[in-house]
Amino acid sequence: MQRFRDIIEKYRHQIYNLSYYCLGKSEDAEDVTQEVLVRLWKNWEKVDNNTLQAWLMRVTRNACVDMARKRQSYRAVVTEGNYEAVSAGAADDQSDPRALLEISDLRQQLKLALGRINEPYRSIVILREIQGMTYAEISEALEIPVNTVKVYLHRARRMLRDQLRERIASGEI
Repeated sequence: MQRFRDIIEKYRHQIYNLSYYCLGKSEDAEDVTQEVLVRLWKNWEKVDNNTLQAWLMRVTRNACVDMARKRQSYRAVVTEGNYEAVSAGAADDQSDPRALLEISDLRQQLKLALGRINEPYRSIVILREIQGMTYAEISEALEIPVNTVKVYLHRARRMLRDQLRERIASGEI
């Protein structure tokens, strides 16, 4: 029982963060986190300790997709989100209001750009750039080859960069 609690403490933030970035609402992320932990409890004997993180991320992503499908419009759910957590650590310097405004603008632009890219690109960016997972871990979590993860991550970064450039060129930024 203590081992299960330790695992929950270790991974619950990762589960919540992935859910939050995928769904954009804290209530939905909390629901998915709880659902994933219940699934872990039910499948405790079947889950290999060596692949636990990948299993949790895969189940989390699938639960997010399921929740979005229930709402009948995955795109609407993602783009309505409140992504306050994006780059939250960058806002630690409270002494420069101009820097805080720039960080806030960057968060908003990243939120919009992230909401516009499709799966699996969005999940790969979240797992790599926000969750800090390795290519191998992402490969295992999404059940795709490592080289595909690398290619998709490259494409996703390009998509995000292109979207930001377009917004700058149009004067929106």
